[in-house]
Amino acid sequence: MFDLFRSSDKGKKYFLSGLLILVALSMVTYLIPSYGSGDRSPDTVIAQIGRDTVTQRDAQLAIQEILRGKSIPPNLVSLYVPQIIDQLITERILVYEAGRLGFKVSEDDTFNAIHLAHPELFPEGKFIGRDSYAAYLAQQNLTIDEYESDWARKVLVNRLKVVAVEGTVVTSAEIEKEFHLRNDKVNVMYVKLSPEKLKSEVQITPAEMKEFFDRNPASFPTPEKRNLAILIVDQAKLEQSIHPSEAELRRVYLNEQDNFRTPERVQVRHILLKTTDKTGAEADKVKARAEELLKQIKGGADFAELARKNSDDPGSAPKGGDLGWLVRGQTVKPFEDAAFSLKPKEISGVVKTEYGYHIIQVMDHQQAHLRTFEEVAAQMSDEVRKRSVSQMMQDLTDRAEAGLKKDPPEKVAKDLGLAPPVIVQNVAPGDPLPEIGVNKDFEQSIAGLKKGEVSQAVALTPVRNAVAVVTNVIPTHPATFEEAKARIKQTLEQQKVTELVNKRSGELVAKTKAMNGDLEKAAKALGLEVKKPPAFDRRGAVEALGQATYISEAFSKPDGAIVGPVSVPDGKVVVKVISHVPADMSTFAAQSVALRNELKSKKARERDVLFEAGLREQLIKEGKVKIHEDVVNRLVANYRG
Repeated sequence: MFDLFRSSDKGKKYFLSGLLILVALSMVTYLIPSYGSGDRSPDTVIAQIGRDTVTQRDAQLAIQEILRGKSIPPNLVSLYVPQIIDQLITERILVYEAGRLGFKVSEDDTFNAIHLAHPELFPEGKFIGRDSYAAYLAQQNLTIDEYESDWARKVLVNRLKVVAVEGTVVTSAEIEKEFHLRNDKVNVMYVKLSPEKLKSEVQITPAEMKEFFDRNPASFPTPEKRNLAILIVDQAKLEQSIHPSEAELRRVYLNEQDNFRTPERVQVRHILLKTTDKTGAEADKVKARAEELLKQIKGGADFAELARKNSDDPGSAPKGGDLGWLVRGQTVKPFEDAAFSLKPKEISGVVKTEYGYHIIQVMDHQQAHLRTFEEVAAQMSDEVRKRSVSQMMQDLTDRAEAGLKKDPPEKVAKDLGLAPPVIVQNVAPGDPLPEIGVNKDFEQSIAGLKKGEVSQAVALTPVRNAVAVVTNVIPTHPATFEEAKARIKQTLEQQKVTELVNKRSGELVAKTKAMNGDLEKAAKALGLEVKKPPAFDRRGAVEALGQATYISEAFSKPDGAIVGPVSVPDGKVVVKVISHVPADMSTFAAQSVALRNELKSKKARERDVLFEAGLREQLIKEGKVKIHEDVVNRLVANYRG
């Protein structure tokens, strides 16, 4: 193509080119469905644009590129095939139009585009060489000519699009309008009528329920249900069955002594009088108060009681100032130096730190040492049990799952030393289960299982696993009145509450109009609550209501206007516009450049779409574009299959 891609050794060049072509063709034949078996035939032409064509191979290469980039999941590729084909056709249409308008793309233009898109082909700015370049493309089932032609088309299309949207103008009036749309605010008051609050006013009688069921007998099918036997592997219960011997614990102690070394530490309590928010004179008063407290302690006063009443440390004051055990590096230096210099039961003077004044008492002081076996035996026993049970959990869960496939659940539980199986009858999706509750993972594990089939093991919590066998399946069937009563009641309640919300909101609007637009007075007369949130803009949120978009009509209504009833996710709302708050124009200049750019980009996108759609329609009418829908449908069907 261009000089960088040429080789001086013609013999070597031809040999390698031939070899790479064979490799590429073999990969294409292997990786691309139907390639080499009529790909060039009319049956595989998807669209004709002038003298150019879009073939199945073009589409397959585009699809494979998307799959390599993991832009879409492989199982959804069939849904995107029509869009990919449409994009290919649109690109060729734009290339055709660019050619008609006399646009040209040079080799240098293509080279620069490839260089920018694939710097890996130019390590340290130097081209990797034609042979490596060809091999790189062969891995993607592409030849050099195909790849460079594709990039030339992309450069050409980009130039045409730039011209098509060139001259996109955004006026000052449009910028100011957008500024106001984003920054104008409105003050409102509103009344929300919530179904939840009106639910208590709705009564459903047995007669109503029976009448509704008789009118809608097929509306309440009983879902498929299952009987289950569930085995639960519980780590806590397994730990209780493990009793490590003293010899085993001593081996752990010897092998892991570094874990049982204790650094030098002090057990401390303190009283803190903070000075972080005090002036110099106020800090002096705090110091005097600290000295007075110290005097009381040395005179025999109860340290813990004084800490509870006077300390400004919220974490330790309720505990009588107790900080527990501290090691070096846990506290600020003045505090640490004082604490580690004191003997047990000794009290410091007033110690100044960046937080304020402290009075410190060391309750105990231990030098760095290795804790004895006796001191850590209980801790090691717990740790050994936890280590052992981790593998046991997985092993027992696997054995339970395998056992349920051949033996009764009671026998499996007994053989494995597990608790008796949890027997559950008539389980429907969403039902809470004994010892499990509502667990979506477990529910999914039993969904669709037939009688006798075993679920996959499910981790209910980090320390509890469950596996179940289906002992019976009760197929879906029309519900009896007794089976459907709960659902009928819920349905009727929803209907009546919705009707009541609509009725009350209508009454509120009528009452407000009768009172000359006084929403507050009307709401009070009906026993409803009025809320007055802070002013908000169109993209903001309304306090205790949600997004401003729910009541966006308020921005275009005059002061005093009533808006609604408006539906919101949890009921209806009636709004009164109190006042409009114009945007602060002092910030307009700072926002105008960004607004202009956003509006220009938006207009350019819209213009681009219109240009592409109009050009396609025109060329189809002129007979310059012909799309073979039957080939498209076959290709989509291949990927769907």
